[in-house]
Amino acid sequence: MSLTAEIEQGIDCLLSEPPYGMDSERRQRGLLSLFKAEIAFACEKNASYANYVKHWPADFRTAQIIADLPYLPVGVFKANPPLSLISSEDVKRTLTSSATTGQVPSRIVLDAATSRRMGKGVLTIARDFIGSARRPYLVVDTPENLATQAQIGARGAAIQALRSFATEIVCCLQPTPGGEPRLDLDRILSCAAEWKDNEVLVYGFTYVIWMQFVQSLKSAGIKLDLPNARVLHSGGWKRLEEQAVTREAFSRDVAAVFGCPRSNIIDYYGMVENVGVIYPDCEYGNKHVPTFADIIVRDPLTLAPVAMGGKGLIQVCSVLPTSFPGFLLLTEDTAEVSSYDRCSCGRKGPSFRFAGRVPKAEVRGCGNLESKRQRQPEIVGVA
Repeated sequence: MSLTAEIEQGIDCLLSEPPYGMDSERRQRGLLSLFKAEIAFACEKNASYANYVKHWPADFRTAQIIADLPYLPVGVFKANPPLSLISSEDVKRTLTSSATTGQVPSRIVLDAATSRRMGKGVLTIARDFIGSARRPYLVVDTPENLATQAQIGARGAAIQALRSFATEIVCCLQPTPGGEPRLDLDRILSCAAEWKDNEVLVYGFTYVIWMQFVQSLKSAGIKLDLPNARVLHSGGWKRLEEQAVTREAFSRDVAAVFGCPRSNIIDYYGMVENVGVIYPDCEYGNKHVPTFADIIVRDPLTLAPVAMGGKGLIQVCSVLPTSFPGFLLLTEDTAEVSSYDRCSCGRKGPSFRFAGRVPKAEVRGCGNLESKRQRQPEIVGVA
């Protein structure tokens, strides 16, 4: 069997497993051998990456645990042209991370195989938290971020990842000539009346939902009656923390506006560089890692893995990408290890709690949200 076929078979096998049914010991065994194969594959495809691995302190082929394998700092994907393992002819799409003015975004190239796995990975995870039923999909964003393009940003990628759950898609923000999106109140009220008895999927960047949806409806004294809404959100916590908005206050107010239980408000951690993997909160507030991924929290001074309960830098690990060497990445985010196989929700594997960005690390500007957008947005449909 060729190395490529071995990797494909290994990834497909893990994707066919229940996303949270594998204990940490079994997960380590399965992932370790697959990561070694992917590192060897990447070394064949990219001379710069091969040189990096060659100068790693230990031979990856003799590693006994995932934590001893060579990992890349996430910042390497800010290079232009992007760090890639495929030819330009095989690039089907380029994903870009959000970045505020003056900052360089990460660029991730996808071929057909990695794009397929990305979609399957997100769907596998999301089904475990919201079920597999198709339902109306409310996007708290503008239609431009829903469009399929050869190059797509973080917001667009997150929105599109959930399209398979949709019977119909409605974007509730509309662009204006001045660049400020407006909440289309007439459309929101019409959808709420039509979907009152349905399950509804809602997605938006955390900051967008708060500033341009929840605060706008609250200021207008409007509460929707969508008790079966499931609200998924990600990104943008840095900006809300600057406004002293806690996670508890966010969930409380979002649930109140939609008229649904607070347990239906689900935050998840994700990043463009870790394509195809999201880490949602369970009902106990822990973010969970699926069977085709792993997470290592490293001491920021020694870079040694911390024990359960310890805090440090997040290293994300995923077998899904083969179009770029994104399988082992050290991020600029921090977390606390919650448990290994012992979360009260019953999901096996590691779980963690996001702690924030490394002090003085570059702010990513989640969702390309500029500082000027902190003022209250206008609402379409209110006299």
